[in-house]
Amino acid sequence: MHVIFVEPAFPRNQREFPRALKAVGAKVTAIGESSVNSLDSELKGWLDGYEQVRSVTDAQALLDTVKRIQSRGWVDRLEATVEAHIEPVAQVREACSIPGTSTRTAYLCRDKPAMKEALRTAGVPCAQSTGATSADEVRAFVEYVGYPVILKPRAAAGAAGTYRAGNAEELELAIQQSGAAKGAAVAVEEFIEGHEGFYDSLCIEGRVVHDFACHYFPNVLEAMRTRWISPQILLTNRSDDSSYDEVRQMGQRVARELGIGTSATHMEWFFGPKGLKFSEIGCRPPGVRVWDLYGAANDLDLYVEWAKAIVHGRTDARASRRFAAGMIALRPECDGVITGYEGVEKIQAAFGKHIFDSHFPPPGSRTQGVSGGYMANAWLRLRHPDYDELRKIMNAVGETIKVRAKPA
Repeated sequence: MHVIFVEPAFPRNQREFPRALKAVGAKVTAIGESSVNSLDSELKGWLDGYEQVRSVTDAQALLDTVKRIQSRGWVDRLEATVEAHIEPVAQVREACSIPGTSTRTAYLCRDKPAMKEALRTAGVPCAQSTGATSADEVRAFVEYVGYPVILKPRAAAGAAGTYRAGNAEELELAIQQSGAAKGAAVAVEEFIEGHEGFYDSLCIEGRVVHDFACHYFPNVLEAMRTRWISPQILLTNRSDDSSYDEVRQMGQRVARELGIGTSATHMEWFFGPKGLKFSEIGCRPPGVRVWDLYGAANDLDLYVEWAKAIVHGRTDARASRRFAAGMIALRPECDGVITGYEGVEKIQAAFGKHIFDSHFPPPGSRTQGVSGGYMANAWLRLRHPDYDELRKIMNAVGETIKVRAKPA
């Protein structure tokens, strides 16, 4: 089978997808924005061909490149795994008659108001939401649903560009910050109170063959706005328990209603006073290398499982659920330059056997802002057979390790 894979070099873990495709016997041609000379020898060794384009989100440039590859021989699949690449790749896939995620599915998994409208129509419980391109449209929606509300881009990942408004003053500020005052297309949503988590799956022709449930501590919007918090993502190894039945059923129903076929999925949800509510879904893997958590916790190479699904239409492994796993982001005390760390040796002595990966930028490194995400500065990843014990350990990590910094 010949698979074209879009953007193998950035972010860093993108290289794992062509590695896995090659491991299961595929011929792999990649399309990316870097020059071929900038690719390292290991990555080149997994590729049978490479084409450079100015931007992989330029659908016309991507179409021209795929057609050029097709002119040299048969292409079975065209795959992408980054949120911003999903829709242009679907457009090219359809134009070139290559099987895979449709343009309709890609659009619905990218445009948040359209996504929620389709799922509300299908009876999936969602927050009330609408699309708006003016301040007056935002205000009209808020007058109808009341406060608090969320404003965010119609197509974005994570909490990027997201603003919460709990009163009229905060709403006017959010309208300005989101760009709605100048005609930017935004999604406006009822704010759902409750705990936030996500349900990820790997589907083959709409059938879930691997799934995983994770929790955010605290919820993403608070985590990406508050410096003193060391936010955590925790993968539970109890997701086969009946307490997760409702989440699993929602995830599988959403994938079916949106027409997701053979693909990874990443679905976020809230659970609170109004029960379980769908938040959003992407037909792609989660960010910040969460699949690495899944592999470390489950004796599984999920990249290879994905490649088996793409190339062979089947998998032959099961997640062991042997460990819970988590990652914790450690924020510098201020923006500027990192000067050092405190508490690392203490944590290593107490919990070193549970730490399987870490990153501590050396002193002198420039910091990244709080909104930069879970891997923006220092971080640790851990695993433990007991989920509750892992929660305690990760809380201890966040309370103990300090990232010292000074203004630049």
